[in-house]
Amino acid sequence: MIAIVIHGGAGKIASEDRAPYLAGLLRARDAGYQVLADGGTAIAAILAAVTTMEDDEDAFNAGTGGAPNRAGTVECDAAIMSADGTSGAVAAVTRAKNPVLLADKVRLASPHALIVGPGADALVEDPIDNAKLLTPRMRVALEWWRENQQSGPKGSNTVGAVALDDRGRLAAATSTGGMLGKWPGRVGDAPLVGAGTYAAHHVGISCTGDGEAFIRAVTSKGLADRLRAGVELGAAVQSALDEVAVQNATGGVIVLTADGHIASGFNARDMAYAWRTPGGADACVSAEPGVRLVG
Repeated sequence: MIAIVIHGGAGKIASEDRAPYLAGLLRARDAGYQVLADGGTAIAAILAAVTTMEDDEDAFNAGTGGAPNRAGTVECDAAIMSADGTSGAVAAVTRAKNPVLLADKVRLASPHALIVGPGADALVEDPIDNAKLLTPRMRVALEWWRENQQSGPKGSNTVGAVALDDRGRLAAATSTGGMLGKWPGRVGDAPLVGAGTYAAHHVGISCTGDGEAFIRAVTSKGLADRLRAGVELGAAVQSALDEVAVQNATGGVIVLTADGHIASGFNARDMAYAWRTPGGADACVSAEPGVRLVG
């Protein structure tokens, strides 16, 4: 059994952005799935999917096209975790084209779990000028924020992926430019293992939405623990969303279990997500909030 599930964020997706979001989702999903179909690992599959979204200038909030902070600087966060317990993460990175690859470097080549700011930038092998990460689309969004002090219809939409390979191994990754107009140095849930990203032998999870709420709820670890305790998948996802909602916050999650069951759930206005298995595939940009199960 192989499977991949990805998301392009939960929040506000402008109507004119839905076509590029869908196209980007399909490219990323299929890039990751091809790795699995060729016998590649879950880690390699999610790296293929997430880097595809990080490189997409027309949609998403990660890597090129990450949301700038109030000073106009793009500071990115990312995490990756394998079911074997290894993980790596970076935060407030300003010189990396693909933050998720830098997170994987932390996982593989450092004794640490999370490296931030200048320390993380120093690990980038091919640094990029931060101005190249700030796309015209996000310049417009920043001007909207400066005029209205809130995210506009170009909202801040994280990306993530979870995969199951043919050896039964799970992995999860999340990457984001963070909250549009955030304070410099702010770190969200995406790079925090147990908050926005988590993988274990029984499940892989990636979250998106109002990061502070996901941090305080320890969303991904809590969801994984419910599943380990025998809570039904749909109920576990709904409970996780309820813990976010009680903080007057919104967001979404994608979940993939070791036996190939897929769940997506969100309480935001919109969510972009896609999945593919040998038996089928789907992709959606904006839908009715709630929990959806596959398999």
